[in-house]
Amino acid sequence: MKKIAVALVALMSLTAAADAQTPKDLIAALKVKWNTPTEPFKMIGNVYYVGTVGLASYLITSPQGHILVDTVMPESTSQIKANIEKLGFKIADIKYLLNTHAHIDHTGGLAEMKQASGAQMVAGEADKPLLEGGYYPGAQEDTALAFPPVKVDRTVREGDTVTVGDVTLTARETPGHSPGCTSWEFSVKDGDATRSVLIFCSGTVALNRLAGSPTYSGIVTDYRKTFARAKDMKVDVLLAPHPEMYKMAEKRAKLAEGGPNPFVNPGEFNAYAETLEKAFEDALVKQTAAAQEKKG
Repeated sequence: MKKIAVALVALMSLTAAADAQTPKDLIAALKVKWNTPTEPFKMIGNVYYVGTVGLASYLITSPQGHILVDTVMPESTSQIKANIEKLGFKIADIKYLLNTHAHIDHTGGLAEMKQASGAQMVAGEADKPLLEGGYYPGAQEDTALAFPPVKVDRTVREGDTVTVGDVTLTARETPGHSPGCTSWEFSVKDGDATRSVLIFCSGTVALNRLAGSPTYSGIVTDYRKTFARAKDMKVDVLLAPHPEMYKMAEKRAKLAEGGPNPFVNPGEFNAYAETLEKAFEDALVKQTAAAQEKKG
């Protein structure tokens, strides 16, 4: 639990910074880490990391084609392409592009990757207008948060699946961080064992407004729905859009040392979600008080 708390301190710096900076300042401050290259690598089974130091992108492979989950900032899309090819895979073999949530740091390269691969774009139903409009909810005019729009070929709700060959990913609705925030659940082989994997969308507050003028209607109910759902989810391998959410760098170093795969950590997701829930409730109290004070 201590390790989870340490990881959360780093992650919550985004929320703290959001209190003091404009989105433009915040994005500028984070861009260096977000755009820093890193070597791609095999995480577990047929799952590969092809993102940057600060932003995750996952390639899930099969002989019949591949699935790419999330991209990075628009200016770093070339890094994803290079990483995929460095691993020996082809961009043209990507059959589906999946998104966790419609924010610039995870959608920036979707339009470019779709054009390069010819893949079908799949996302949570409530995020479709954001992806096709290229904007952050409740901040349509904020160019700092805008990204290249991408046409969504298919939307998903809870329990819908995306399949390529023998690989099937199941959509889990985890709204709040964005209205259509979608986590992706699937299984991988780890030696003789089968492990359950979850690419968790997010549960952080970050730039979201919870009170006064909420980022979108129903946002508080959505967050609580996600935290309630998380309590019943059984996850062996936690992955997420930001590597620090699951201490990727530390696990990657252990992976290179050999031994049991360090990405297998049952219970990590549930503990992490509990910490996120507390941070959310604290932020709600703080924002509600500020909104009431402003209202007079």
